[in-house]
Amino acid sequence: MSSDQIIAIVMEDKIYEVDKKKLIEKSDYFRALYSSGMRESTEDSVQLQGLSVPGLELVLEFINTSKVQVVNETLEDLIETASFLQVTSILKLLTSEIRLDNCVELYSLSEVYGTHDLRNACLKYMSCYYHPMLRRPEFTSLPSAVRDQVREMRMKGTATLVAIGDFTCLSPDVPDQDEPWSMLRYVEVEQRWRPLANNLPPDMINVRGYGSAVLDNYLFIVGGYRMTSQEISAVHCYNPCRNEWNQVAPLNQKRSNFKLLAVQGKLYAVGGQCLGTVECYSPEQDWWTCVSSMPDPLAEFSACECQGMIYVMGGYTARDRNTSVLRYCPTSDTWTVFRSCSAHIRKQQMLSVEDTIYLVGGYTHELEVGRRRASQTEDVLTVQSYNVTTGEWIQLKENTSKSGLNLTCTLHNDGIYIMSRDVSLPTSLEHRVFLKYNIFSDAWEAFRRFPALGQNMLLCSLYLPNVPWADGSVNTNR
Repeated sequence: MSSDQIIAIVMEDKIYEVDKKKLIEKSDYFRALYSSGMRESTEDSVQLQGLSVPGLELVLEFINTSKVQVVNETLEDLIETASFLQVTSILKLLTSEIRLDNCVELYSLSEVYGTHDLRNACLKYMSCYYHPMLRRPEFTSLPSAVRDQVREMRMKGTATLVAIGDFTCLSPDVPDQDEPWSMLRYVEVEQRWRPLANNLPPDMINVRGYGSAVLDNYLFIVGGYRMTSQEISAVHCYNPCRNEWNQVAPLNQKRSNFKLLAVQGKLYAVGGQCLGTVECYSPEQDWWTCVSSMPDPLAEFSACECQGMIYVMGGYTARDRNTSVLRYCPTSDTWTVFRSCSAHIRKQQMLSVEDTIYLVGGYTHELEVGRRRASQTEDVLTVQSYNVTTGEWIQLKENTSKSGLNLTCTLHNDGIYIMSRDVSLPTSLEHRVFLKYNIFSDAWEAFRRFPALGQNMLLCSLYLPNVPWADGSVNTNR
């Protein structure tokens, strides 16, 4: 088989001359043809039918130059011809040309022409950019099963405990101490903290009183106030699939010391300093809209999502203690008084599992029967549960050696991880908290002491992709 000749590719009334050696090198179709021993393999021309002229010209340009122009208008022509002529290197090249404006079309074409690598690359891209994809009309036209698969792929990494904050001092256990790390991840098999290969954006440093929530494996940090006491409305979003921070639409109203909750694919910013208003963020529109306000503005209240509803407990109105459990229904956009409590709570951290709400730390005041007075309880770390189905309130666990105030908590695997928000050199031992409460065994579990001093620390659980930067071995965003 000689390859030192020019082959004429004939289609319709057009003739294209191509080096035979390049045809054999780039196309499995021509490689098979010229090694088949058939009569056509000895001829100096090949007749093609059923392909588009633009597609053939693009593929032949790639065979000649190893370059191809990828534009949306000719994607189908290109993929159809590359698939027919089995030019696999073009299909591989397309996996690096996926963008927000073409990934849905590329995915659809990969389904039609059975290009599995391209299909998987498109799914991965849409998963990495899930919220921006929600804003594209063509994405909503995909079957719901595909859209669900894209979202689920965001949770395919390793569930990891992540801490962020204004760290001022790291222990020798943390490498690269000359770097001003502000994001750490907990490696459970080693029982140690390691830097995450990214840091907080500069304009988030020294912001306090912000709201935080995880939605679709994006970490949102919203509002708060700077040390100058000026409230802000900015919204920052960390995407662990891309290891990057981005700003999204700001709040309509500046607010601090409020609750940010993820409910049914949206975020809700509830209350705040002297505020009873509520805003809802839709990632599909990248916009905040005002929804029904709380019955009364509350201070020092607690809130969480449970079974698609928002529950608010404790705190103070302008007139009295709040002993009502408030419930917000996103579907009807209404607040109702769900139940009354025989105790008054404030400054608790609230999380939920199924129909049970867990309350961590804070103050609990048992009210005397028939009276609105309560006695001050000691500042100890407690875990209580409240079942929204039965109304049952249970005191679960108490740790008299630790403070229950100024905590950050997150659900992670089988437990509630609890950490102090502020730890400096003068901080007493009872205010240095890093504990896990095991939900299933009702027991405290001790962990290696947190390796940093700092302020405004936040604990959350994210799925980190299984790539080098998430293991701390490659620092990509420095």
